[in-house]
Amino acid sequence: MRQLPLFPLGLVAFPGEKLNLHIFEPRYRQLVRDCLSEGLTFGIPPYLDNTVQPLATEMRLLSVERVHPGGEMDIRTEGVRVVRIEQFMRQAPGKLYAAGQVEEVGQDEETDPVLSNVIAAQVRRLYEALGLHKLLLELKTDFRIFDVAHHIGLSTEQEFQLLGTTAEHERQELVREHLERLLPAVLEAERLKERVKQNGHFKNLKPPTF
Repeated sequence: MRQLPLFPLGLVAFPGEKLNLHIFEPRYRQLVRDCLSEGLTFGIPPYLDNTVQPLATEMRLLSVERVHPGGEMDIRTEGVRVVRIEQFMRQAPGKLYAAGQVEEVGQDEETDPVLSNVIAAQVRRLYEALGLHKLLLELKTDFRIFDVAHHIGLSTEQEFQLLGTTAEHERQELVREHLERLLPAVLEAERLKERVKQNGHFKNLKPPTF
């Protein structure tokens, strides 16, 4: 086990994710300064149901983009790996910020090729239906579940479930089932939107032949 500074937030960060943060609390400004001076990483555990969850994504500080006159900071970070918090401390010794004794959570990254193709088709249909052309263009052919997890309509609780799933093929199955439920509702909502748009317009319709 090792000690890791912690920055609880009401969100789920994933390994590989680039996350931009605005830092304003003194304790987390101290954390950023320590990351810069000591080369530290830090963990983001989701804060859900008024509780710091036992899993966190270890983050690497990439850059401080701006320091505001009042000391607030805009920073860029990147998710590295999932860790389990074995012991949580509200304050690290001699520091303002929280910390925890953590262990890395092992991952099985092997994908199911059949599921990969199914999910890719589902994600494309979702983005097309919602008009998310930018995401569609950015979609890689070999994406992992963590790459798209924030853009497929999952709740924070569902995202945390994905974070706690240690095998990629199991994450694939969870996402496939979610999209299977979500897509019909999205497609129907888009059809309804089109019908509403047409309401009140003059219609040139061919009558049926009896």
